[in-house]
Amino acid sequence: MALKFANRMDKIRASEIRELLKLTVRPEVISFAGGLPAPELFPIEEMKKVSQKVLEENGEQALQYSPTEGFPPLREKIAKRMEQAGVKTTAENILITNGSQQGLDFSGKIFLNPGDVVIVESPSYLGAINAFKAYECKFLEIPTDDDGMIMEELEKALETTENVKMIYVIPDFQNPSGRTWSFERRKKLVEIANKFNLPIIEDNPYGELRFEGEKIPSIKSFDTEGRVIYLGTFSKTFCPGLRIGWVCAEEEVLNKYILVKQGADLQSNSMSQRELDAFLEVYDLDKHIEKIKKLYKNRRDLMLKTMKEHFPPEVKYTHPEGGLFTWAELPEHINTRELMKKALERNVAFVPGGSFFPNGGHENTMRINYSNMSEDKIVEGIKILAEVIKEALNK
Repeated sequence: MALKFANRMDKIRASEIRELLKLTVRPEVISFAGGLPAPELFPIEEMKKVSQKVLEENGEQALQYSPTEGFPPLREKIAKRMEQAGVKTTAENILITNGSQQGLDFSGKIFLNPGDVVIVESPSYLGAINAFKAYECKFLEIPTDDDGMIMEELEKALETTENVKMIYVIPDFQNPSGRTWSFERRKKLVEIANKFNLPIIEDNPYGELRFEGEKIPSIKSFDTEGRVIYLGTFSKTFCPGLRIGWVCAEEEVLNKYILVKQGADLQSNSMSQRELDAFLEVYDLDKHIEKIKKLYKNRRDLMLKTMKEHFPPEVKYTHPEGGLFTWAELPEHINTRELMKKALERNVAFVPGGSFFPNGGHENTMRINYSNMSEDKIVEGIKILAEVIKEALNK
């Protein structure tokens, strides 16, 4: 059978993270690969109660079609929670999506023509790279340091590059590096975007998971011209299986997202939205998030301590102030894709870092997750990984 597919399918590859997760479902594997929350913290008993409450009180509506924009009371609560990011907004500026991943796909559909250029951090989130790549774009990677994207490099690139259509960033506990942008760089980014008339896609799945340091306002909080499109999600702070995220944008921009959502799936799950809304009515989400932060901080501290004790000194790694990941750089001659195969033979998994660079290279890097494995498995897995690294260095 020789079917003719659209040209864009030539650009789409299976997500390396998704493929890895297939390998890591084996119970014997210690997986530092996925960005999975700790399942023991899911509020299962509370969700049983709110599910029953929703079905008993509003079952017919919960199981019926609902507005594309989302359940109005939930949108109001999200608008209120946006104040934590320094953003004053209303429900009219909120669209419920199927996780923030859908917001990424919609951003590509709305802004990108074939051949257009997307500015990204180097490295950047693989899921966003794959979402944008489907719209046949090109990527321009801007160097980063511990304070985020280097603004001088960004400005220089914009002055010399044609067809740039948008800037995509993850300023809080970045995936994959774990780094956080400084206040000054967030403010400067908006100034540069204003100057060059570009939209900014601010992806913020992890912002509420800060363990230490000072909270920094979102990039959206500096927005003076309505060009920052904020993507949020409950996947990392609540339950990823509900697939509830949101877009916060000015009305003119949000209307475009609503239109493409109508063509994609009509609406997000009515039942899930009402369950989450009922949970927010009855329980304290911030108290729940504090539990998550405490556990993840302990696991991060344990992982970094074990890495310090067992990793060879040639390996450099980040110290994230929150989120789910640390990022390691090995000597340039080490290929972490090959390293991953050796680690998997010993039932330890991580994500090779090369996939987070859309233009290739940097195969000596890796992303390591600390949120999902228990403390004893973190210690065991890091020790095994250290042995694998040492063997590769001694070859």
